[in-house]
Parts: sequence; structure tokens; C-alpha cells
Amino acid sequence: MKQEALVVVEVHQNIRRLSQPDLVMGTEPVQAFQGLILNGDRVGSLFSYPVNAQRAILIEGKKRCQSGPKILPGCGKAISAALMEGLAPLHVHNWVRYTAIAIQALLGMKTTNYDAIIVGAGHNGLVTACYLARVGWKVLVLERRDIVGGTCVTEETFPGFKVSTAAYVNSLFRKEIIQDLHLESYGLKILERNPSSFTPFPDGRHLLLGPDPTVNHQQIAKFSLRDANAYPAYEAMLERMATVLEPLLTMSPPNLVTPGLRDLWTLYRTGKPFQALGPAMSEAFEILTAPARQILDRWFESEALKATLATDAVIGAMASPSTPGTAYVLFHHVMGETNGKRGVWGYVQGGMGGITQSLASAARDLKVEIRCEAEVAKILVRDGTVQGVALANNGEECNAPVIASNADAQVTFTRLLDSKQLPPEFAESISRISYESASLKINVALGELPNFLACPGLEPGPHHRGTIHISPDQDYIERAFDDAKYGQPSQRPILECTIPSVVDPTVAPPGKHLMSIFVQYAPYQLRGGSTWDDLRESFADRCFALLNEYAPNFQRAVLARQVLTPLDLERTFNLTGGNIFQGAMTLNQLFACRPVPGFADYHTPISGLYLCGAAAHPGGGVMGAAGANAAREILRSASLRRFSPL
Repeated sequence: MKQEALVVVEVHQNIRRLSQPDLVMGTEPVQAFQGLILNGDRVGSLFSYPVNAQRAILIEGKKRCQSGPKILPGCGKAISAALMEGLAPLHVHNWVRYTAIAIQALLGMKTTNYDAIIVGAGHNGLVTACYLARVGWKVLVLERRDIVGGTCVTEETFPGFKVSTAAYVNSLFRKEIIQDLHLESYGLKILERNPSSFTPFPDGRHLLLGPDPTVNHQQIAKFSLRDANAYPAYEAMLERMATVLEPLLTMSPPNLVTPGLRDLWTLYRTGKPFQALGPAMSEAFEILTAPARQILDRWFESEALKATLATDAVIGAMASPSTPGTAYVLFHHVMGETNGKRGVWGYVQGGMGGITQSLASAARDLKVEIRCEAEVAKILVRDGTVQGVALANNGEECNAPVIASNADAQVTFTRLLDSKQLPPEFAESISRISYESASLKINVALGELPNFLACPGLEPGPHHRGTIHISPDQDYIERAFDDAKYGQPSQRPILECTIPSVVDPTVAPPGKHLMSIFVQYAPYQLRGGSTWDDLRESFADRCFALLNEYAPNFQRAVLARQVLTPLDLERTFNLTGGNIFQGAMTLNQLFACRPVPGFADYHTPISGLYLCGAAAHPGGGVMGAAGANAAREILRSASLRRFSPL
């Protein structure tokens, strides 16, 4: 043991004599240790030491970690595990990493080391953190804002009101995530909406749709008996498509640029369900590629029904129902379920933050460290491999061999990374991603419910429970889009209004109500020299005046409002272009092309850097699938290289 102790002293002395001490004082322990090997005048290659000498370094590091101040929280456990496994079976990367940690402990250097760092505490980032922590990884989540949740948050924007600031309804969040992480035990509760939607029309008629087939038939028959009879078959068609397309949501897309055996197998698995459709395969391809209007016009004759359904095809998109690819967006919004009921949307009790707060609670119980007001300024990279992150507020650097970014691709690759660190062809592909957006959100505190001419009454009724559509026909939607095409907010916009307080009284004070208005079209890029800071309030006034035509008491019922333009969405939530999906959901930006071809499996050209948010497959919506899929790929990669952080 005397000889082993001398080796430890020798290593310590040689570190002190290094000509570049920053190599060991920085935030990159693996490179620091490699620097020690290259620069030490007597240490030479530490791999030449006998195993017992190598073990002595680890033992000494373990002692220093376990005694005195906690210099490196958790690294004692890592070193102990390394010793128990024996050095021989360990992958070289692990061996170097653990030894570097031990050396840092010998010097008393204060560093923060994690197995994974998540950039952004949105719902996807929290899902990734939870799944990594479940297998024992030490995970840090860094959030720029003062609250976790990203766009899935509840905030007291108005005194006494619990406002779902951005995302406002739920259906897509994956049930397996709820089950795996036991989110209901952390307070998550989804309240079903029935009916699902209410569309008032200028002539005084209205259409209610929901999960009850009998009610749907009666309501649609007011406009067309033919459509009422066809509607069940339309829903059955969507159900058939779901059996084929929904499994793709939880799949890691193949690499189409340089496919390997695994990618070929994934392509086979992707195509097999389509083959099983037989002649119905053409329907599936139409759903993926066609304009929504083409499908709706073939199925139905009533504009009342078609306009109600068409809004789902354009929400969040810079597109009209006649734009190719909008049929998939239509389908994307009907794939979810609430409490086991497909296609049913619901409110989260207490606001949408109920999802992310339950995720954060689950994460903390799994020993995940979550820091708010901790903006990441830079992802640290050396020789094509991530080393950690640097924070904006105090310059603190946190180390980890795995970084998962919940930010969109533009933010991740152009603001948090130096473009010189990326392959030129990859950087070029990233620059081509479309973030076209035309969405605006208004949150409203109301003193009373809207009294609709088509369904009079101030008391809560069925028409107040679901989404209220202000878009009387498809041509109305097309004209609204025409304005946006030329860089102007719609003169007669599409309004999707929800009043969650009717179903969930906890979100508003007694006798008051809360409304969310999601508006199309409000293009991010404006022409004519105007800015959204100039137009914010006047456009909101336009939306209020339009809603007042259908409910004449609306404007006088308004107590307060919050207007979030596309520019505000970008500023507040780091959404490039105000795009709520972190990139347009067009065919060229879906599945194996999301974010770009060749990197749809959550990996990036930077070793150890992953995307875990809506910028990756399957895209936008409060779904959690991207976060869960990314965690699976991170763990798979770690397993393949025998790198299992402890």
C-alpha cells in the first residue's frame, strides 16, 4: 500500500507542475485528465500503471469525497461503483471520467458534475429528466424563467385567476407517461369537456359536437342529414388511421441519409401497418399529404360542419385548409384521448401547469435538481463532444457528458452553440427550417359569461364548456389567411375561445370567469413598417369586436386582458418566430425530416448533445412523446458505449 500511496502523491505533484493548470481547473474533467497524461513530466501514460496503483487513485478520491465538505456531491457513489465493478470491465471513457473526478477531489477543486443536463424545464424536458433519473442518473434541469413548464404553465396573471398562459387544453399528453411517472398521485387531473365544441353562426343557428354520437347526429342533421349519417364513418376513418399513424409518435425515426441496419428495420416497421390497410392505404397517404379542405369537401356538404372541423387543421400553422399537408395537422389534433376516451379534449384542473408541476414533483422525488432563473448562455463543446453548459447570470459552468436541449433547433444550434462547431451541411439544413407562424393568444378575465345570440343565457350552459369557434365557413378561413399571406393581421380573424372556469371553477374567483382566445391569423412577419408592439392592442380590440357580434355583452364583461403576439411568444417562451410547434408541422418537417434528415433520432452532430423537445419528432402539442423518446435514445446510446452514469 506504501507504493500505491506514493503513486497518488506523484500524480498530485505532477498536477501542480502542469504548464497549463487550466486543463484541470476548468469544467471538463475528461479533457483535464487527458491533459495530465500528455503534460505530466513523470506521470506519462497513467494507463501503464498497474491496476492496484490505478485503484489507489480512485480509493483516495473516494475518501476525499466522503469526508469533509461535499466537494463533489454524488461522485463518491460513482467511484465506489467503479471500484465494485473492477477497472477491467469499465469502458475507457468511464475510467477516465471517474479518475478525473478523483483527481479533482484530491486538489479540493469545487466543480459540479452531472450525468445529464436538460436545457429548459418545459414538459418535454421534465419528461426526459424523469426517465433518466428513474435509472439512477444524476440530472440537472435548467430553466430560464422563474417557473417550470415552458409553454405549459399556470400563472396568476390577474389577481385570483389561474391562467393557462400559453397552452390551454389537453388531449395529446401520453397516457403511458402519466402511468410510468404516477403523475395522478402528484395531483394531475384531467377534466373532460362535453360537448367538445360550439360554433355559433351569424344567422342565429349553432352547432354542438362532442363524444355523444346521438347528440352529434341531431346537431349535424340541423344542417345536413347526409352529413349527419356520414359523420360516424368519418370518425371511423380517423380511428383506422390512428392504428397506423399513432404508433409512429413513440418511434425514433430512421436516418434516411446514411441508413444502417437499425434504420432499415425501422423503415420496415413503419411500412408494415400501411400494408395491412390494403386499399385503405390511399386514405392514409392522403391524410399525410393532402389539404384538409380536399378531405372535408369529399366527406361533407355542410359548411357549418366543415368550418368547425377545419379549424383543427390550421391551429398554429401559417396555412389555410386548402394548403397541402394540413390534413395531417387536422389528424394530429384528434389523435389524443382523455381518461381513455379517444378524441376527447379536456382541461387540466388548476390550469395547464398541473401537468408540468406534477412532472416537476415526480422529478424532484427522483432526485432531479431543478433550477429556475438559470438561463443557459452556452453549451460547452470540445473536439466535437459536449462538456457541459455555462449559465448567463453568473458564468457558472456545470459539467455533464449528456446535454438534452428542450429549446427549438434555431435556439440550440445558433444561439447556444458556435456555428463553427457544426458540420457546414448540418448548419445549412438547420437554417432552412421554417418557423412561419400566425398565432396570437389573448387571456381574458370576465365578470360574466358571454351571452351568445345563438344560445342565449348568462348561466353556464353546454355551449360554454368546449371550444367556441368563430369561423362560419371555409371561405371565411381562406380570406383570413389571405390577409396573413401578405403580411397583415386578419381583418376578420378566426377565434377559438375556451372558458375553463365553467368546467373547473378553481381557476377563477367565485362569480368570475376565465377565457382563452387563440387567434388565427397574426403573422410574425409584418409588412408596411408596423411592429407587433404597435399593433398588439388594436388587433386585440378587433378580435373583441368580432366576438361581440356573436355575444353582445362580451366587451363590457371584460375585467382584464393579456395579449401575447407572436413576438411576445418568442420573447417569453423562446419560440423562434412565435411558432408554437418549435417549427412548422409541414410534410418536409415531420418524422424522419424533423428537425432535419439524418438527425431525426434525437442525436445531433455534437457527441452527447440531444434534442428532447417539440423541435424533434413527433413535433408540437403538449404530448411528452419527444421527451420520452429522447430519453430512450440517450439511454440506448449509453448502453451501447457501456457508459452508465451512477
